[in-house]
Amino acid sequence: VRTGFYTTLATAARLLAGLVVIKLVAWFAGPVGVGKLGQFMSLMSLLAVLAGGGISAGIVKYVAEYRHDTQKLSRLLAAALWYALCASCVMGGVTLLFSRQIALWLLGDPGYASLIRVLAVAQLGIALVNYILAVINGFMDVRRLAFIQVLGSALSIVLVVGLSRWLHLYGALLALVTGQVLCLAIGLPAWRRSPYFQPSMLRMHFDREMTRRLAAFSVMTLSSALLPPLINIAVRDHLAIRFGWEQVGYWQAVSKVSDAYLLFLTTAINIYYLPKLASTHERTSLVLELRNAYRYLLPAVVALAAVVYVMRGWVTRLLFSADFASANALYGPQLMGDVVKIASFILSYVMLAKAMTRLFVISEFVFAASYLALVYVFTAHFGLVGAMYAFTINYLLYLAFN
Repeated sequence: VRTGFYTTLATAARLLAGLVVIKLVAWFAGPVGVGKLGQFMSLMSLLAVLAGGGISAGIVKYVAEYRHDTQKLSRLLAAALWYALCASCVMGGVTLLFSRQIALWLLGDPGYASLIRVLAVAQLGIALVNYILAVINGFMDVRRLAFIQVLGSALSIVLVVGLSRWLHLYGALLALVTGQVLCLAIGLPAWRRSPYFQPSMLRMHFDREMTRRLAAFSVMTLSSALLPPLINIAVRDHLAIRFGWEQVGYWQAVSKVSDAYLLFLTTAINIYYLPKLASTHERTSLVLELRNAYRYLLPAVVALAAVVYVMRGWVTRLLFSADFASANALYGPQLMGDVVKIASFILSYVMLAKAMTRLFVISEFVFAASYLALVYVFTAHFGLVGAMYAFTINYLLYLAFN
């Protein structure tokens, strides 16, 4: 419950920052702009994970396990920092090299190439921020983690409002990038003041054993983090070709509302359950943790989904504009899918916490492919709302698998 309180504060701040961006883009660019915002945010999600080599969850797991073993913890963190910074340099270089092509493919406008270059250069800072937050999360220092995220979100809101007034859509997208990097100015001092901080935690060193362990986690995290943005890009492209970018904007709007309120639950799962499950070794204790998760999280997601559905018209007008009224018909199946999604996530985190690499990666690829296939099938029969039906059916299958 204590974790839930602090994560609610942090999530509310992140949510507010995200909604400010969406609202401003809806004002400046309408449904088309919101659709393109979704494309850029998918790219940011993709690169944010690649920036650190996809080892944040691995750092959380092993810090939770080794926090009472100084020698192993020191080896782990030196290897993790080396791994993260090397990966960020590689990804930043590749993104810089293909910035024009990425802008043309993703946003349909080579004029955004300079924005992609800024994102490429920012990868080093984003990797370091991810590393710091993962270490703090591994020590289960929820209050400090919430403090960093709240102040970071406040800074992001200031940047978004200032840059979007000056550069409109381009400025809002630029603020998303710079806000992530400037979070370092808050996170580093807060971490250095923690009772568990040691200067050695900022040293880099290659360690074969620890790198191998992190690499296994990297494969799992990358598959779960890379596939959704890539699949969503493919879904948006399909919907744009079939129905036009305005319809993509309606789909994106409803998806963003779901992402927004589910942040409260997925953040609690990430911050509390991942380190808790990683440090739990007895079967009885593990089952008890999962039962508690269902006891608290399922009623919460059902209640939140019901509130959003009842207030969907007001929510759409508040977060977007009257131009998005057609999106109201899409909420029902999307919100049902959200409930099933949380139910399946509670179980799937066992695979992540226990480093069940092969099973986890195979399941991610199989269900990403099935979602895309279901989108093609259901949109052909039901129109745009078919994409929401595909989302719900796919998570029902994923829950049964888990």
